[in-house]
Amino acid sequence: MTLRLTPLALSLATALALSACQDAADPDASSAAAQPAALRIDLAKVAQQPIAFSAADLDPAIDACDDFNGFVNSRWLAANPVPADRTTWGAFAALGERSLQVQHELARAAAAGDWAAGTMEQKVGDFFAAGMDEAAIEAAGLAPIQAELDSIAALQSTADLPAWLGRAYAEGRGPLFGFFAMADYDDSTTNIAYAIQGGLSLPERAYYLEDREDYIAARAGFLAYVEKMLTLAGASPEDAKAQAQQVLDFETRLAKASLGRVEMRDPAKRYRPVTLAEADAETPNFSWTQFFAALDVDAPEKFSLATPGFFKEFDAMLADVPLETWQTWLRFRQIDGAAAYLPAAFEQANFEFYRKQLAGQEQMQERWKRVLGALNGAMGEGFGQIYVAQAFPPESKAKMEELVGNLMTALKSRLENLDWMSDETKARALEKWSSFTPKVGYPDKWRDWSGLSIDPAAGYAGNAMAAARFNTRFMLDKIGKPVDRSEWGMSPQTVNAYYRATANEIVFPAAILQPPFFDPNADDALNYGGIGAVIGHEMLHGFDDQGSKFDAAGNMADWWTDEDRAKFEAAATLLADQYSGYEALPGLFVNGRLGLGENIADLGGVTVSYAAMKAAQGDGFQDPMLDGYSQDQRFFMNWATVWRIAFTDAQLRQQITVGPHSPGMFRAIGAPSNLEAFATAFGCKTGDRMVRDGENRVRIW
Repeated sequence: MTLRLTPLALSLATALALSACQDAADPDASSAAAQPAALRIDLAKVAQQPIAFSAADLDPAIDACDDFNGFVNSRWLAANPVPADRTTWGAFAALGERSLQVQHELARAAAAGDWAAGTMEQKVGDFFAAGMDEAAIEAAGLAPIQAELDSIAALQSTADLPAWLGRAYAEGRGPLFGFFAMADYDDSTTNIAYAIQGGLSLPERAYYLEDREDYIAARAGFLAYVEKMLTLAGASPEDAKAQAQQVLDFETRLAKASLGRVEMRDPAKRYRPVTLAEADAETPNFSWTQFFAALDVDAPEKFSLATPGFFKEFDAMLADVPLETWQTWLRFRQIDGAAAYLPAAFEQANFEFYRKQLAGQEQMQERWKRVLGALNGAMGEGFGQIYVAQAFPPESKAKMEELVGNLMTALKSRLENLDWMSDETKARALEKWSSFTPKVGYPDKWRDWSGLSIDPAAGYAGNAMAAARFNTRFMLDKIGKPVDRSEWGMSPQTVNAYYRATANEIVFPAAILQPPFFDPNADDALNYGGIGAVIGHEMLHGFDDQGSKFDAAGNMADWWTDEDRAKFEAAATLLADQYSGYEALPGLFVNGRLGLGENIADLGGVTVSYAAMKAAQGDGFQDPMLDGYSQDQRFFMNWATVWRIAFTDAQLRQQITVGPHSPGMFRAIGAPSNLEAFATAFGCKTGDRMVRDGENRVRIW
């Protein structure tokens, strides 16, 4: 599910996504078993979700060769509609719900305990308790962000804006452009700073510029929302109405100067190294030299200033947009970004627009879920130390590591035997394969959170802002320093997985290692069709249309022959065309180019995992025919189970526009329809909808 990040959360998420891991205060805290044992919960009391594959869910009235997703998932989805407090429901969401239930019990226990100051239990407990104290939040009103609003009101001219922005970014609340530290695309051993386009409240530039019906409605809703928020903050209705139009006009101008989602997939569009002198010359109204000084970061030899058209327009706006308009926009962005920590009227208005209108969510989630979201944003990995001690048995990690090894072997064999790739490129591909780094469950080293102070007296917003400052400082301090390859970009309690090109690593947090993805007691077919295919998927991101632009060391480099790249691009185009033919809603088709990297990874992941399963089972394997189905059939059926999902119509429209992943119902069928093994398993013939053969069949990895 695509979640909107407010300016406060955006700076926080950037820091967390790229955070390096350091030894915790306890130098022996290198495993889950070494974590404090005082906080215990009864996992048996946590509600289980009906998400594991079951033959009883299959619908025999639907032909698997015609509608495989319907055959596997229609019954389950009919019996499990999207809950009113969500915009999607399926395997990922249900497993995420279980993770939240476990986290809730842990957070409640932490809040109820008497912990020594500075312990993670104290920080988690006091943050959660402050978030649940609605009376205190109501009483505080706008006080938590009043100093920020006063500083905006105190601006005397647009010449004061660069200094104000420098202070805002140093505190983790920069609203205008993305700014973060990450490995240098040209030298993956060193972190540099990256600046990139931003500043839009709506999900994507198209919402401002195109006249699709839902975009027009979104712009009207946005005007009403801005007016509501400014009125709640004290503006007169007349002033708020005029100011709302100023905000929309301001952001429309930024949108016109921004690149679209498909263009931004290209790493070359996200990386443009410049010196400070070069950057200052490009934006004469905004000194990057002074900006780095305001961040208390040593002047770098270079940093990445990507999307130059955006920054050219930003610089022009510093000169020709009236100060009052800037103040209105900044005031709105600060209120909007802090809405989750403010009185109910602000949070409700925020929900009504972003979640209800734009995504179709009928009801706000229970408060404890919303507070857990903020807690994970503030100190996700720290909370994860407590989570894995309770919810991730060591045997799961051992079994996963075995699966990863089997997938690695299968991928190597696939690379060695590609008939379309030259020996020269193949050698470089195998070099990249050999440098893969897998990470399973949780970090080997935990980040040190001793510098973060969570104070009950600071209140919910105060603690959230303290965490934003702490995480921002942590991120800024990495600029110019060596990359710590032990870092994790997701917390252990996150139901997801990822590939990081600059580290050439694949990462599988603990929370995803549960059914339908992974079950140490399940048959091979379910594990290889679930987590095995996910492992393969993440590995193949290293060879998708963008990951293939990075070499074994994690540097952006062209390691292909021209002929091999042309063959690859032709196959990728065929796959993009396949997904662009899927109609999500009447007249609304999937954007095959936007989701191309994920779809390449799906196709390769399923292919490699199937090969790994067959190799692990061996030539003499006796198929147990569980529930009357073969291992090959169960492999593909669990793949489809992983991608069972229902959407609200509004969320599906937004997913098509901004999501890098094709909707799950198409992921369930897209890769299998290209595989001979699938057709053989289910007896599908040429002409069946689930059979792409001849020139239509996509063969890559």
